[in-house]
Amino acid sequence: MKIVRFEDSEGATHYGQWLENGQAIRLEGELLGDLRDTGEVVRPAKLLAPIVPAAVLCIGLNYRKHAEEGGQPIPEQPVLFMKTPSALQHPESPIVLPRKLRSDKVDFECELAVVIARECKNVSRDEALDYVLGYTCANDVSARDWQMQWGGSQWCRGKTFDTFLPLGPCLTTVDDIPDPNALGIKTTLNGEVMQDWNTNDMIFDVPQLIEFLSGSTTLAAGTVILTGTPHGIGGARKPPVFLQPGDTITIEIERIGQLTNPVVEEQP
Repeated sequence: MKIVRFEDSEGATHYGQWLENGQAIRLEGELLGDLRDTGEVVRPAKLLAPIVPAAVLCIGLNYRKHAEEGGQPIPEQPVLFMKTPSALQHPESPIVLPRKLRSDKVDFECELAVVIARECKNVSRDEALDYVLGYTCANDVSARDWQMQWGGSQWCRGKTFDTFLPLGPCLTTVDDIPDPNALGIKTTLNGEVMQDWNTNDMIFDVPQLIEFLSGSTTLAAGTVILTGTPHGIGGARKPPVFLQPGDTITIEIERIGQLTNPVVEEQP
């Protein structure tokens, strides 16, 4: 099932089962609890990110060809960094290029996002997918200058500006994606395909990541895990391709859909 979170014409927020024709069956209840089918077919006025994350855990260098394009060795353990939930952005809403703390090297990264269904700790690989609610598209927007040059060797400053975490357009539940490591994943910038690969190239697959991240660590319900990006990022191209005002960027993942955002400049 594809679950959307949306606003109606009066600005109230609801969940719904997406029907692929611009309509949804309204659901009652909580995403991390019980959702009940009301039978009411509605047309959402605005799609929202399908979840407001409890935490955002991100994995770097998790695709073999992406590590190769950056000349990085294959990591022995998953490389963990974090985004703040305040970086969240909705489908069709703008990615805002920072100007107060200016960046001219804002990059895109298509990623499969995993949503944890219930609190867990020390989960085994074999049981890991039992704790997953579903999957959505993510764009790990990254200011490469702040990430690599001015962040004091830490990545968080370059990763956590407002709007740097678009999620959506829906959350596809685990029953519709039995294997998260067999999905096509793509980025299109202004109609040009920039990244086009498959999640089977992950160095650490989704069950391994959940086992690692929950080791000696409680994962709260609603934790979102970004699982890394394939090769083709703008910063690795010659010449580099960074996001510009007026751009349109789309992340597409098989069985989930397309997450599209325009790009604008921060205003004073």
